[in-house]
Amino acid sequence: MVSEIVTLQAFLDRWSGDDAARKAVAAAVTAITEAGVGIADLVARGPLEDGLAKIRGDEANAGGDAQKELDVIAEERILAALAATPVAFLASEESEALIPVNPAGSLVVAVDPLDGSSNIDTNVSVGTIYSIMPLDTPEDPAASVMRPGRHQVAAGFLAYGPATILVATFGAGTQVFVQDRTSGDFVLARTSVEIPADTKEYGINQSNVRHWAPPMKAYLDDCLAGKEGPRGKDFNMRWVGSMVADAFRIFTRGGVYVYPGDKRKGYENGRLRLIYEANPVAFLTEQAKGAATDGSTRILDITPHHIHQRIPLVFGSKAEVEKIAAYY
Repeated sequence: MVSEIVTLQAFLDRWSGDDAARKAVAAAVTAITEAGVGIADLVARGPLEDGLAKIRGDEANAGGDAQKELDVIAEERILAALAATPVAFLASEESEALIPVNPAGSLVVAVDPLDGSSNIDTNVSVGTIYSIMPLDTPEDPAASVMRPGRHQVAAGFLAYGPATILVATFGAGTQVFVQDRTSGDFVLARTSVEIPADTKEYGINQSNVRHWAPPMKAYLDDCLAGKEGPRGKDFNMRWVGSMVADAFRIFTRGGVYVYPGDKRKGYENGRLRLIYEANPVAFLTEQAKGAATDGSTRILDITPHHIHQRIPLVFGSKAEVEKIAAYY
């Protein structure tokens, strides 16, 4: 917790100072959060905006998933908000190719405009995930995206739930901001998030166990065996199915999130996107003293081979992530 009221804008002003590169990042984050406030308002209308939860005909996004009306609106709002910032290109889960934003920009932003959109009509928290990278090769902007996640300069996600929350990192710890609905400002609530290294809580869609590889089945079996098993302790399972909600739980009290690849068609290499989801969450997690892998390899060391590449994802309490890697 913090002892003084610090708004997001004040935090960004202190962090950026007179550094032009940092000021550019701060402008991008400010724009994303401003767009997020509007998206949160739409999400909060729930069934009153029933049409926003409907699938757009037979359309799918660039990753092949069913595209809902609010997915597109969220992308449009983020794009409009970034237009006046130093962002040169936007890479979005909803679009096949990079979207030009500001020809004079120095940054590339990758975004999942509405993570968890399949839950829009169930009143479950959904959110926006973003990753910010420097535009090092203006003549080939895709090259700035197609590199390991360790090159990110900032990342975060907005969670639209009972509170609208921003979890952010600028490479020096992970911070949590909460929107004050009276003033509209995002206020710093936690200055330095630290995910406990050990946990007795895991999040996984256990209904898919029959499709998993033997190492993942063995891990789950040992957790289910509880105190009498090889792990020597009882576990709880928590699974929302909206990654921003599951992630915020882990940043709040620890735990591990597991989304492995499996034998189903289209799931062989995992289901989450490396650039839009795994990289920013991994950056946030490591800055909170946790760990993030694809089961065995550090996420931030993986070089993408496709802008919409999917990948397995394990993140959260460091000791548990390492334990899972040992099974592989």
